[in-house]
Amino acid sequence: MTSHQFPRALQELEQEFANLAPDIPDGAHKQALAVLHGIVMELWRSLQRDRLPARETALQDIVDLWRTAPSMEAPAVNEPLPVGTEAPDFELPDASGNLVRLSELQGRPVVLAFYPLDWSPGCSQQLDLYQQEIEEFRSRDVQLLAISVDSIYSHDAWAKVRGLSFPLLSDFQPKGEVARRYQVWRDADGFSERALYVIDAEGRIRFSHVSPYLHHLPDIYELLPELDAVSQRTPAAANV
Repeated sequence: MTSHQFPRALQELEQEFANLAPDIPDGAHKQALAVLHGIVMELWRSLQRDRLPARETALQDIVDLWRTAPSMEAPAVNEPLPVGTEAPDFELPDASGNLVRLSELQGRPVVLAFYPLDWSPGCSQQLDLYQQEIEEFRSRDVQLLAISVDSIYSHDAWAKVRGLSFPLLSDFQPKGEVARRYQVWRDADGFSERALYVIDAEGRIRFSHVSPYLHHLPDIYELLPELDAVSQRTPAAANV
């Protein structure tokens, strides 16, 4: 479910939560609020599902497949490239087969979100969250790119089912080549770590993170200050 399907009041409350979250000190209090937020969103999705006609209910069953998929709980086996490193260039196809080249995006910040697999539990939750908070990226003129080893056909189906509007790039052939360049390839598993890179407008890595376990989702509210920092380094911001 995408954010435009929420009633206006819920959208406003969701935005207010997003605005307040960075000011809440880390700890049990913040974690409890995050859990409560998740419960509310799940209740809303459940209520909406009960109101869907049969055809849409069947589609919703596909959307919810991740809930019964096997979990991924293995520990990380890689350390990310260090901050200050020049981001390795690459060219990968998106879900429509269009080639996206990192070096052609210089001049604006980029977030690379490496994730293991389409349709898996953690990846569905993580990318759903990014879609819900897509305005946080757009308002900072940050290009979000999600990367996995899935084919463009898997990406296309998954993006449509989940309502994802940002590019999903296919690191399919040669398999995992870009994940290897970014030091996040899990050779024994055949897919990447769950990892984040924030790249500034000049093409340098300003933030890098590998989740300690595959099922650990990066906290988007910890990511936002990093996006603020790289947004302030853009040429446009420097000229203000």
